[in-house]
Amino acid sequence: MADKEQADGADGAEAAAPKTGKLKLIIAAVGFVAIIGGGAGWFFLMHGHGEEAHAEAPMAKPPAFVEVPDMLVNLAGAPGERVLYLKVKLVLEVKEEKQVEAIKPSLPRVTDLFQTYLRELRPADLNGSAGLFRLKEELTRRVNAAVSPNQVSAVLFKEIVVQ
Repeated sequence: MADKEQADGADGAEAAAPKTGKLKLIIAAVGFVAIIGGGAGWFFLMHGHGEEAHAEAPMAKPPAFVEVPDMLVNLAGAPGERVLYLKVKLVLEVKEEKQVEAIKPSLPRVTDLFQTYLRELRPADLNGSAGLFRLKEELTRRVNAAVSPNQVSAVLFKEIVVQ
């Protein structure tokens, strides 16, 4: 019986040895593939697209700006309330310099649209940054309607005073 146990023990050791050998082989293969994959990934990310992509990129043109004449308007209020005034200095941002010359003839129309809109505002409409953001978005929408087919990227405030 002892011989049978020794024989079974020997067969078990021989069976365990090939399994650990296969496991080591699989681990080594996975490690090798991971190292090769990591090296290839690093090469493509660092060397494949580095300097060549930057050299071919065209230089972005700086935006151009159109000065709008200063405006001073009285704000809408309830009868009997103190009259408040709004003083605004604006600049229109356009994408290209050639659009500046196309927009300049339309500036009287832009000024008229801005003044009629600004006179309807109440002091509460200008409270906080949210009020100024809404004002900027509305002025941008109106100027784009006035200078169409040209487009204005943004209306920028140089100065805004409520007194």
